[in-house]
Amino acid sequence: MTPLTLNLIEGSVAFRFTPEAATDLKGAIAQLMESLKATATKTPGTRAMPQKPMEYRYTGDVFLEIFCNPNIWPTPFAAKVLITLRDDRIRITTEAQLSRVIDDLNQYLEQVS
Repeated sequence: MTPLTLNLIEGSVAFRFTPEAATDLKGAIAQLMESLKATATKTPGTRAMPQKPMEYRYTGDVFLEIFCNPNIWPTPFAAKVLITLRDDRIRITTEAQLSRVIDDLNQYLEQVS
């Protein structure tokens, strides 16, 4: 199994991840991008329809959770995600730029295909 490396705001983290899970995550991020675009394209003076947050979960060798509330970011390019990665010995909770996670995920999918 090829490890997925996520580049964080400071540093990076690598863990074993399946290509199927990467495809699922890519789909969840695509839906999140639609929500972010809907929030960003509201007309001035009107209120945007609240969008559902993305809560992606993967359980394998590790537990991975990626969360993003699209209602708080002005554009998809400014969006950050909250990442929780844990196993029975360690837990990491941090933020990462959404655009960087997308790049890392695309690079991983290119490697495994």
